[in-house]
Amino acid sequence: MIKLQIIGNLGKDCIVKEVNGRKVINFSVAHTERYKDSMGNQKERTTWVECAYWNEKTNVSEYLTKGRTVYAEGTPEADAYTNKEGQASATLRMRVQNLQLLGGNQQDPNQQNTAGTTSGSSQPHAAENEIVPF
Repeated sequence: MIKLQIIGNLGKDCIVKEVNGRKVINFSVAHTERYKDSMGNQKERTTWVECAYWNEKTNVSEYLTKGRTVYAEGTPEADAYTNKEGQASATLRMRVQNLQLLGGNQQDPNQQNTAGTTSGSSQPHAAENEIVPF
């Protein structure tokens, strides 16, 4: 089994879709790594992960807004393609099995305990193994 874990910020508000009678929450998570190269120059690299969270309880979607920090873990998938400029590119996707809200972008400062954990409890159906593109 391959498992991917990521902590990062949502790049935009999530999208809830229904596919074959099942609900999926799609969202993008970014993690930025800052480091110094061999010449001592400060560098920055951002990795984006396109996430699909198959869960009938979509009430968590109201908290999956741009800027929110989340922890997500699940099964990864990588897709290679040629971009518009003709260069080779890749997309990292994940079928989320566990999701935790960590904070950030909280709209009401009095809501300090808005972080929560949710995970899929049912065995995945065939359609749940598909990652639905935005």
